[in-house]
Amino acid sequence: MRSAGIDPARSSAITSPDLETSSAPQESLRYQPDDSLPTPLWPPAPYPDLPPPGASGEGYAAIVENPFLDPVTQPLSTFGVDVDSASYANVRRFVSQMGVLPPPDAVRIEELVNAFSYDYPAPPTGARDPFAVHVEIADAPWAREHRLVKIGIKGQDMSRRERPAANLVFLIDVSGSMQDANKLPLAKTALGMLVEELGAGDRVAIVTYAGQSGLALESTDSRDRSRITDAIEGLQAGGGTNGSGGIQLAYQVARSQYRDDGVNRVILLTDGDFNVGVTDDGALEDLISREASSGVFLSVLGFGMGNLQDGRLERLADRGNGNYGYIDGPDEAQRLLVDQLTGTLVTIAKDVKLQVEFNPSQVAAYRLIGYENRRLAAQDFADDRKDAGEIGAGHTVTALYEVLPIGADPKGAGLSDLRYQRPRREARGSGSDDLLYLKLRYKTPEGDTSRLLEAPVKDRGDSLRSASVDFHFAAALAAFGMVLRDSEHRGEASMAMVEDLAGRGGGGGGGGGGQVGERAARGDNRQNAAGRGARGREGVRNELAQSRRARHRDGMSCPG
Repeated sequence: MRSAGIDPARSSAITSPDLETSSAPQESLRYQPDDSLPTPLWPPAPYPDLPPPGASGEGYAAIVENPFLDPVTQPLSTFGVDVDSASYANVRRFVSQMGVLPPPDAVRIEELVNAFSYDYPAPPTGARDPFAVHVEIADAPWAREHRLVKIGIKGQDMSRRERPAANLVFLIDVSGSMQDANKLPLAKTALGMLVEELGAGDRVAIVTYAGQSGLALESTDSRDRSRITDAIEGLQAGGGTNGSGGIQLAYQVARSQYRDDGVNRVILLTDGDFNVGVTDDGALEDLISREASSGVFLSVLGFGMGNLQDGRLERLADRGNGNYGYIDGPDEAQRLLVDQLTGTLVTIAKDVKLQVEFNPSQVAAYRLIGYENRRLAAQDFADDRKDAGEIGAGHTVTALYEVLPIGADPKGAGLSDLRYQRPRREARGSGSDDLLYLKLRYKTPEGDTSRLLEAPVKDRGDSLRSASVDFHFAAALAAFGMVLRDSEHRGEASMAMVEDLAGRGGGGGGGGGGQVGERAARGDNRQNAAGRGARGREGVRNELAQSRRARHRDGMSCPG
């Protein structure tokens, strides 16, 4: 098996020669004897049951933050990737529109980080793999004895001209709960933006659901724009919500127009408050999983406040091989449905999984930051029956690990200074100077067998000052999430640190803060926090300032 050496500096990449097709069982560990570990390794964290939401209550899946783990007993960390950004837009809604802090379970740190794009080089034209993988390591800003590992994935870009024709079904909640201005009226505005971006060969159908489901517009050529927009404008809210009935009809319509060589997708627009008909989440998820396996994927767009069922909508999108976004205003609709339309519609890789093996001779403890509800059992990595995340054309995905190196104070990771473990670690370590071994599996959109990329990663000891602008910005968003969640792992993180990291963008080898301004001016970010273009990353400061004010109003301490 051939593997590339990943240089942990910026622009490190796993390249196409490292690709191999495999359906083998769990591979052996590189840094420890095969018989040294208990079985099973790190069982998956299932989606927690949602508490029964009140008539007007919002529903969020409970998050138990990932702890620090000892690589002697738990060397493998396995999870499915995530390109959702709903949590960031929802957090912005709380602090910008409502002037309050979000509930902790509304803050999914990986979605804060992945709400923005990063300057990771894309794979070269004609590359075998649809994305490139990059690794960067430097000091963790909130715990200077710790190291922060940033793993970045950049999907292959695709121009609008290259995008295959789309068979779209808009599945729109028109129940009484959608009457507010930030629900159905905003959804209609968002769909109007999307329709203007469609081209020759694209088709649109509209299915509505309330007490009864109905076909508001049969599949129509996108060039008949007036007919489509008239159908959208004619939608009115009223009645109960039979979400499962609408989903069944939407998939039926999508299958009737299925394109073998195109995009087949249902786009659900709702607050998720299903209250009539079959509302069992498990039955809905099973239905959506079956349809996804047939090639019709599901994207979910959440709207409104007061009864947003965020946890439910996230799960439905996951089961449907799609993405979940939250639209809090026209700017976010522009970002998701215009600026990123190709990435939203076109999947370039599915069931993308990462597995990291940490070397106990170099690592005393580690933890994955975020991705709590996307963890997988170690043996699920090579099991192609296990579902994972999808990557769209041009998307970037970022994952962060906080690492406690050998010799650092274990109390910084909430661990006691154990008397007997150090000799055991040294005895069982491989002697390698690798920090970790990185593996990635993915399937092509039509494939059933995963492909494997893998490579060792070394830590060159780079300082935070020499880290890239992207590294600083991703660290800022992770710290922001930990502050909002009041995480036990926040260390020295404060709003002042977050603002400094977000605005400064690093120095030395990172090129200084000017690069942040240049990127904002180019408007190349995914998350237009306070608008579009030059206001993109700069807009993050607005959310940070409003979060600081909300913390004071809520009587919370705001160090720094």
